[in-house]
Amino acid sequence: MNQTAHETRSTPAPDEPRDQTPDINREKILQSAASEIHRCGFQAASIAKILSDTGLTKGALYHHFPSKQQLGLAVVDEVILPSLAERILDPLRHAERPVEALLDYLQFRRETMTDESIRLGCPLNNLTQEMSPLDDDFKARLNEILQTWQSVIEQALVTGQAQGQIRPDVDCGSAALFIVSAWEGCWGMAKNRQSVAVFQQCLSQLRNYVLNLGPHSG
Repeated sequence: MNQTAHETRSTPAPDEPRDQTPDINREKILQSAASEIHRCGFQAASIAKILSDTGLTKGALYHHFPSKQQLGLAVVDEVILPSLAERILDPLRHAERPVEALLDYLQFRRETMTDESIRLGCPLNNLTQEMSPLDDDFKARLNEILQTWQSVIEQALVTGQAQGQIRPDVDCGSAALFIVSAWEGCWGMAKNRQSVAVFQQCLSQLRNYVLNLGPHSG
């Protein structure tokens, strides 16, 4: 069947550059929304502020994200999860000695925490506390991230057992659940107190817990 002239024109040539403006606009909206949600929480996040920050129209925003909920879920999937993967999940997955990598990360975060980070809190923890009781879609997405995180920690501990860094009697699944829970709890306590020192104290104890899973403790 022959194509009409209109049909022919509507299909770009293989080597014709694609207009990347929609992708750029979508990313601008996503990053602005992530910052706004981090500052204010999802419910209080202002679409008007996001549009002001990006210089885009409401039509442009709703072209990419038909509802505020879908925008928030995209922030979870495309900003919060990749950030966690880059900082924690992937380094642990690829480390030759993941228990040492975990200990190093806890020490690094303890030493580099800032007042601004404590003021705003952990984006994952903030949304987990705010949205889990209110929205099943948010609850499911956030739970999936937490479960993935727990699984990565568990595998790190299992590898540590094989390498002689973790005692054979340690229940790695339960220990991983505690580590993730304690990490998020450190954030919550420090944000409430608005205290870097509280975060550092909590992380020191969490690091000691991991050390005490080793063969010379217990």
